[in-house]
Amino acid sequence: MSILSGKTAVVFGVANKRSIAWAIAKAWADAGANLIFNYQGERLKDNVTELTQTFGSDTPLYPCDVSKDDEIDAFFDHVKSHTDKVDLLLHSVAFAPREALTGDFLSTSREAFSVAHDISAYSLVALAQRAAPLMTDGGSILAMSYYGAAKVVPHYNVMGVAKASLEASTRYLASDLGEKNIRVNCISAGPVQTLAARGISGFSGMLTHYQEHAPLGRSCSTDELGQTGVFLASDGAGAITGQVIYVDGGYQIMGM
Repeated sequence: MSILSGKTAVVFGVANKRSIAWAIAKAWADAGANLIFNYQGERLKDNVTELTQTFGSDTPLYPCDVSKDDEIDAFFDHVKSHTDKVDLLLHSVAFAPREALTGDFLSTSREAFSVAHDISAYSLVALAQRAAPLMTDGGSILAMSYYGAAKVVPHYNVMGVAKASLEASTRYLASDLGEKNIRVNCISAGPVQTLAARGISGFSGMLTHYQEHAPLGRSCSTDELGQTGVFLASDGAGAITGQVIYVDGGYQIMGM
């Protein structure tokens, strides 16, 4: 039997076939989970529809802008029309204005700071608020982070600060939800080629740096992130919560 057989998963953040969210969604589906997806705006709808239909033309897919509570409520109303129980939630959502990801952090505007934290960090709390009541048999909530939450990465700027907030939110949610047997963890992925990564100035240099300094001589692949997502969703990770799991070729352990 597949290790996630019979589980229902809600997936936020698929943008295209290179998305980390898509890699984890595919791995969850291969492990037996049934998936429900969101899409962010009409611009991405066709891309996400084409991908999700590889699981069948009836795969549920609904719009949801995670910065809007009414859209989150409407999305979970749709979820309830398909199932009375959710087991897994993937939060792979982050955004900061492009101008905030160049230059220095000192130049961050109030608006950019607010937007980055609302979409990249608070949205995890907002989604957990709606998902937790449906996790009646316990569950696993998984968010995506990056090393820039813990250390200064040039040009990552306000996104690093927002990811630090996301990681702290993970710990507080894990504490609140533990009594319901709901686990909350982050994967901190090394740099991979995604749509979001292209918005970071100097991204190609980051990949080269990992090749030169990570113990494994590389960062990670989306397939490896998918398999880590399966582990954290499975009973094998049943005692793991509130953690940040680094999947980065070992880069995080290095001092020099």
